[in-house]
Amino acid sequence: MEQASAAAILDARGTVTGWSEGARRLTGYPAGEAVGRAARELLAEEAPAEAVAARHGTVVLRHRDGSTVELRLSACPVVGANGDHGGYVITVEPPGDPRTALAAEAFQRASMSMSVFDTRQHYLQLNDVACRVMGVSEQTLTGRFFADTVEDAESSRGFLAHLRLVAETGQPTRYESYTAAPALNRDHAWTTEMWPLRDAAGEVCAVALAAFDSTEQYWARERLALLNEAAASIGTTLDVVRTAEEFVELLVPRYADFASVDLLEWVLGAEESPGLPENDIVLRRVAHGSVSEGTPEAAVHVGEADVYPPFSPPAKALRTGKAVVSQAGEPDFVRWVAERNTRGPGGRPYRKGVHSMFAVPLRARGTTLGVVVGVRIANPDDFAGDDAVLGEELASRAAVCIDNARRFARERTTALALQNSLLPRGMPGQAAVDVAHRYLPSGSLAGIGGDWFDVIPLSGSRVALVVGDVVGHGIPSSATMGRLCTAVRALADVDLAPDELLTHLDDLVIHLASDDRGDEVAELGATCLYAVYDPVSRRLTLAAAGHPAPALLYPDGTVSLVPMAAGPPLGVGGLPFEATELELPEGCVVALYTDGLIEDRDRDVDHATAELCRALAAPADTLDTLCDTILKAVLPEEPGDDVALLLARTRALGADQVATWDITPDPERVAAARRAATEQVIAWGLDEAAFVTELVVSELVTNAIRYGAPPVQLRLIRDRALICEVSDGSSTSPHLRRAHAFDEGGRGLLLVAQLTQRWGSRQTPRGKTIWAEQTLPPPV
Repeated sequence: MEQASAAAILDARGTVTGWSEGARRLTGYPAGEAVGRAARELLAEEAPAEAVAARHGTVVLRHRDGSTVELRLSACPVVGANGDHGGYVITVEPPGDPRTALAAEAFQRASMSMSVFDTRQHYLQLNDVACRVMGVSEQTLTGRFFADTVEDAESSRGFLAHLRLVAETGQPTRYESYTAAPALNRDHAWTTEMWPLRDAAGEVCAVALAAFDSTEQYWARERLALLNEAAASIGTTLDVVRTAEEFVELLVPRYADFASVDLLEWVLGAEESPGLPENDIVLRRVAHGSVSEGTPEAAVHVGEADVYPPFSPPAKALRTGKAVVSQAGEPDFVRWVAERNTRGPGGRPYRKGVHSMFAVPLRARGTTLGVVVGVRIANPDDFAGDDAVLGEELASRAAVCIDNARRFARERTTALALQNSLLPRGMPGQAAVDVAHRYLPSGSLAGIGGDWFDVIPLSGSRVALVVGDVVGHGIPSSATMGRLCTAVRALADVDLAPDELLTHLDDLVIHLASDDRGDEVAELGATCLYAVYDPVSRRLTLAAAGHPAPALLYPDGTVSLVPMAAGPPLGVGGLPFEATELELPEGCVVALYTDGLIEDRDRDVDHATAELCRALAAPADTLDTLCDTILKAVLPEEPGDDVALLLARTRALGADQVATWDITPDPERVAAARRAATEQVIAWGLDEAAFVTELVVSELVTNAIRYGAPPVQLRLIRDRALICEVSDGSSTSPHLRRAHAFDEGGRGLLLVAQLTQRWGSRQTPRGKTIWAEQTLPPPV
């Protein structure tokens, strides 16, 4: 009789009531000895609980000769005529295909963890690897609920949820986790494939799984992700310290338990690399971080300098230019930790357990900038060769970002120093206007711009107000600004009208742009506004080259923009500049500014201009206070461009400070002019200046009558200086010349130049004006 025909019948009490010939052959018991006995008496071992619950499984019977027989049985319940439970029919499952035995052997000997669960997530079977991972035998786990065999962690809950999902849906799935197994002393990455097992009816009866230890692949992906993240997270600003902090934030805690970035001193300054010293290396800590709050492991505080002896891993890394990995037990590692404990004894408890470290030099463009150090304390894995390669790659990217920030800081410092050297430090002495100014360099990544302003004293107590902006940023823009600022001063000294001055300045920009150094062409675009205020006539004459119009605050508190043509920017060429002339009451405030005050990508120009006008009308004790009020009201928190603001409050010279005479072009009238001027100077209480004034008036009036053309006019102005002006209708300008011993003339202007502080001439619509200034003692 075949094994497949072995069968037995049990009643509801578990007593054998039927016994087949196949059963006799398998167990040795004839029907007479088996029928009437309790089925439990035929067992050599207690039937597994899960087998009883599932009504199928492997049981061990005792043969009649005393040996044991292991059989796989199935129990089929039967019912009586009334539907009552009548017992079971027990059959022996047919022997498997030889391939089934091989599959069972493959399951047991597989190099990966494999397990089988019933549909209620109880263990049915585990292979050897699964038992080693769990740290217990198969018998210990069989029949137990999965959740009762592991700690209550997120990964365990996720695992259980996926088991249930497969049992409910009958669909295979994959679950990836990074967790510690009960029998393993560190976290591992697991990729678990789960699939359903079905019975003959096609119903899901169990869930099988295979778990792969994918730790190496996991860390390879993590390293790649870390590199990708480094590209996006390091160097978001052009600030050296912030870049170092971003590097540390990337390393901790994913790569190290503690990390620090130390830079050579010169990196934080404006100098270039002096090279590494031969002995101890001094570095300055710019950033560090730790898994422990407050970074207690650090022996050096941020901002402090530290000396690295030659044996230390950081010093070795700096000298070799390569990553240095050191482990606990190595002599230099032990010395280094001891030195750290001596340097910072307060952090000794937090350094306990440190077992691995790496030091990687920060090198960019062939220059060593500093070193990054990483330490592992709680992380049980030592740094290995792959970690050194990753550290070098990360350090290389961070070093380039740090070097970019260093170069930007150096260029910004240089450009700012250049610009500050070119901008007026103190306002020159003049009585035409009271002035206040502000210059705010851009804090954006674009760098320092080319904004500038100036206040230039002119003859006749007049003053020129200038504000301009050069396209671009950085040192080239600052250098171009310096050129234009110097050119404006030189042209202002010639006393050109505003529109004429801008025409000459436009020609200069075109000339510079056509220079052989073509790389500067893009930096030579510029705008400028040039205004001249005369305190005698109270007239403001101004012209613009692509620059915003100034705002005017009148004494009654009203504010308006000057109605004027914007004009073409400098460098366009071929287009005229138009001058606008206004008569202003005394006490007007003229606000000149660059476009950075009102223009920005995120702001509406009209709205910003309206804010400027409202802020200009705000009450303020001084012009300096008004400057601050305007900047606070109009500018955003982080302006994207440089801002120059120049405020000028107008003054007026009263009639008692100016004396004018029309001179008949007759040489005999020179004496009368001398006498009138002398009397006026004495009337002003300037007796000491009377003699020089008499000589100056005599020479200038004589020259105007002899070489000029009518009308001739003499004007004296008493301001901070005593100014003598003689105007005539001729446009020919005089010049100094050396008179020979026997020449009758030619010494007049030389005498004027020697006796006065300064002298000059300017063109007027009706001819020219020759002027000379004498210094007056300050009022008592």
